[in-house]
Amino acid sequence: MKVLVLAEKPSVAREIARVLGCGNKQKSYMEGPKYVVTWALGHLVGLAEPEDYNNKFAAWALEDLPILPEKAKLKVLRETSQQYKAVQQLMKRQDIEELIVATDAAREGELLARWIMIMAGWKKPFRRLWISSQTDKAIKEGFASLRPGRDFDRLYESARCRAEADWMIGLNVTRALTCKFGAPLSAGRVQTPTLGMIMDRENEITGFRSQEYDLLTADFGNFQAGWRALGGDGRIFDREKTGVLKDKLTGRSGRITKVQKSEKSEPHPLAYDLTELQRDANRKFGFSAKQTSGLLQKLYEQHKLVTYPRTDSRYLTADMTGTLKERLDSVAVGPYAAFARPLLRKPLPITKRIVDDSKVSDHHAIIPTEQTVLLNLLSMEERKLYDLIVRRFISLFYPPARYDAVAVTASVEGESFQVKGTTVKDAGWREVYGGDMSSDEDEDSASDEPAAGSVKLPELREGDSVRIERCIIKPGRTQPPKRYNEASLLTQMEKYGLGTPATRADIIEKLVSSDTIERQGNLLHPTGKGKQLIELVSGQLRTPELTARWEAELEKIARGQGRPEPFLQGIRSMAQELVSGVKNSGAEYKPHNVSTSHCPECGTRMLEKKTKRGKLLVCPKEDCGYTRAGEKQLSNRRCPQCHKKMEMKEGKAGRYVQCLGCGITETMDKDHKHINKREQQKLVQQYSKTESAGNNLGDLLKAAMEAKQKGK
Repeated sequence: MKVLVLAEKPSVAREIARVLGCGNKQKSYMEGPKYVVTWALGHLVGLAEPEDYNNKFAAWALEDLPILPEKAKLKVLRETSQQYKAVQQLMKRQDIEELIVATDAAREGELLARWIMIMAGWKKPFRRLWISSQTDKAIKEGFASLRPGRDFDRLYESARCRAEADWMIGLNVTRALTCKFGAPLSAGRVQTPTLGMIMDRENEITGFRSQEYDLLTADFGNFQAGWRALGGDGRIFDREKTGVLKDKLTGRSGRITKVQKSEKSEPHPLAYDLTELQRDANRKFGFSAKQTSGLLQKLYEQHKLVTYPRTDSRYLTADMTGTLKERLDSVAVGPYAAFARPLLRKPLPITKRIVDDSKVSDHHAIIPTEQTVLLNLLSMEERKLYDLIVRRFISLFYPPARYDAVAVTASVEGESFQVKGTTVKDAGWREVYGGDMSSDEDEDSASDEPAAGSVKLPELREGDSVRIERCIIKPGRTQPPKRYNEASLLTQMEKYGLGTPATRADIIEKLVSSDTIERQGNLLHPTGKGKQLIELVSGQLRTPELTARWEAELEKIARGQGRPEPFLQGIRSMAQELVSGVKNSGAEYKPHNVSTSHCPECGTRMLEKKTKRGKLLVCPKEDCGYTRAGEKQLSNRRCPQCHKKMEMKEGKAGRYVQCLGCGITETMDKDHKHINKREQQKLVQQYSKTESAGNNLGDLLKAAMEAKQKGK
């Protein structure tokens, strides 16, 4: 008799099959003496569509809403039906006596496995593989300590409730809005509050009224200090007052009234969870949350260099302490050797800030595995992300950063001046980051207040006499709050419990793809469609507090502290209320993307839509549907062969231009300069002799172009 192993992806299945000795490779599975390993392709089974309950629901009609089946049905997804049939046949084999669920060790991984089991009618015993990395060692240890499948029933119930809630709210509200207002308007219990936060920030910005102010700095000769009002604000909103203060203070003497010295100790930051890593990657490299998730999955699954990515914990568990030195040894190469090697020669300082079982639920923080790293096999983007993870991991075992902080207050003619200084005593964990003492605070927290500064000060004592040699006046304007970038939006989503670490990136991407928000540089702006949509949906769906409560309920179900049916009944009532609100709405929707072009078939003004391949012009009339590509974006470059104009395009490798005549293409570097094939080859040959950016030609070319820009 044999055991069937169900993995989530073919790549993971191949690794498990290799470790288990399954050498007989078939199209949809691998078999060995004891095990048969197969895979899903993400979800093979999903929730049934409305038309699967009743054919009339195939046509969207407002009077049919809400659609709320008493019991949710499942269906095999058409795009992966072949693999489902293969898995089903394996489950029905007479020599298969047990199933091991080896999908991702998380809520979504549990759901997709259970749905396959339910659809295929699996009745035999099953156990669960629960591992946090894909190394051979982790797989072997995981199979040696398999857990009963029923231990994860509550996790499955939580995942099922989440999926059914999203179906009931998202489907009904989206259909209601689309039917009512005659435009594709998408809404959901997580994406709509997220859009709501972006729109609230937009309203704050548009309603903001900027004011001019002055900052006055006194130059005391051997140091400078900023003027402060009684409440501590250094901004002077009355220009006449600025002039009066300058005349009153220039050349006048005073005294140092306060010198406050204190030793500060700053502990190392916590290890990364997914959201914190996405934030840092966005701040430092401009990576989108989705891009970070994709790169991290490759580091986990393909390179096996990091532990399970989709975690919400920033701590490790006690049973891992014996592996920490082995992990440090695996990363003690290249730029990390100087920081990791000293730690290997002494016992590691294990504190509650590193290891705390009470703060780990399904998975511990993201850290390196014991797999030895070959940095030259990583792409540039993978290398950047890996660098963040490794440095954060090494810093866990370094002492706090210590510095002396000095705050000085001087008084002249009854006016107060303040300055702060810092002297580093021990860089501590910051040594791993080159000793940089700058703060990594969220940019979103920036204010108009003048910075206190961190300067080197002379030896000053209370009672010392000082004299203002000159007054320096710097004008400024109050600034509106900053628009969200992905880092600050992720912070807000985490704060209100919107989505999970695994889904937040997809939520942001869904808002972008539905044309409700758009990226402008690193900032997120609501579109005309998004601005209208947030006004059309119910107020209770716009607020993050409601969805946060739902997420808390789902977490209770996962822990066995809540029951599925009361939760789903509340969702049904909510869906009825939301649909009723849309039906009774007297609001109007006006397409924000109407172009100046008219449909050649029916004469209607066409709508402009953004796609990955550029802009499309679409006729909005249902009985017409005429579509054509938007205007071409032409380069100022002429084709070197036929001298015709060249069109600017974008592909996986970046921007390029293509001749409108003969079709010849040329790559463009990041400054949109053209690099022909001969120059490309020359660049790559020169660059690869001195450095390695990876084993991929595209990566080499990209690195070579960046090196060229820096003048290497």
